[in-house]
Amino acid sequence: MSCPEDSVGSAGLCAPPSNEPPLFDFQVNGFAGVDFQRPDVSAPALEHAAAALRAHQVGCIFVTFITAPLEQLAQQLRRFELFREASPSLSAMIAGYHLEGPWLSPQPGYCGAHPPAHMHAPSIVEFETLQRAARGRIRLVTLAPEWAGSSEFITHLTARQVAVSLGHTNATERDIDAAIAAGARFCTHLGNAVPLVLPRHDNVVQQLLSRDELIACFIPDGLHLPRRVLQNFVRAKPPGRALFTTDAMAGAGAPAGNYTLGDLTVNVGADGIARNPGGGFAGSTLPPDDGVRRVAEYLALPPHEARRLWSTTAAAAFGVTLSAPSIS
Repeated sequence: MSCPEDSVGSAGLCAPPSNEPPLFDFQVNGFAGVDFQRPDVSAPALEHAAAALRAHQVGCIFVTFITAPLEQLAQQLRRFELFREASPSLSAMIAGYHLEGPWLSPQPGYCGAHPPAHMHAPSIVEFETLQRAARGRIRLVTLAPEWAGSSEFITHLTARQVAVSLGHTNATERDIDAAIAAGARFCTHLGNAVPLVLPRHDNVVQQLLSRDELIACFIPDGLHLPRRVLQNFVRAKPPGRALFTTDAMAGAGAPAGNYTLGDLTVNVGADGIARNPGGGFAGSTLPPDDGVRRVAEYLALPPHEARRLWSTTAAAAFGVTLSAPSIS
């Protein structure tokens, strides 16, 4: 990525334009070699990841926790809250949490890189246990609405001002109708977490893409969605109904090598692709500032408009207030 000479920070990365807001990413599993899923993640490691995110022009994120046993998720939320309490830097960077599981589809292909053995129907009791551990900072939940009890669960979360996104799902049209009626507002990394082979027309990607009520979230790294596919998908959405995220894992902002995503060992090759042992992607290595550049390039948008989609537009969708990061 190139930037004007006078906008390069001491880390050699582009500082945000002085009149532009910082970036906000609502799906970050890890960064700069640090896996947020690990029970042994330390405060210094999180400070390192936060500094690296700031160097990539990020003001704040939702830390994303993927499918795991309930107590493990609760323990991780408690740990992160203690880290936030002790550190103004981490408190500013971590605007909240995104739970991507365990209420997802365990079907092959739809489960993605998540462990299907820990997936099950949503539970209000479980959610409230996790929300207490998070001190009320769970802001986004991704779920598969085909599970029994999903409508009641979505209604409960919506009343608690927690955003609900549909993802890792093989929902029927009726399931999607019910989820929207209950308050679901988003689609998580639409076009991904589905089998490689689907029915030509009657599939969940087409079902979700066609729903104007839902804001579609896309990973614009050119891999999860090839450039032409991203163009077509964004064109299918009404204005203001598309957002972008990295779905970054520990290998983002880090060199090629082996990293973890929870219990999974993920190889990041010289091509920058994060692959799980069984094949397929396992998160992305896209830094958010490069995501801005790619959205501008792929969708032929002015740079300031692409940046707005990654900053104030995304923040407003989730009720997040942005403050400028320091670039070091």
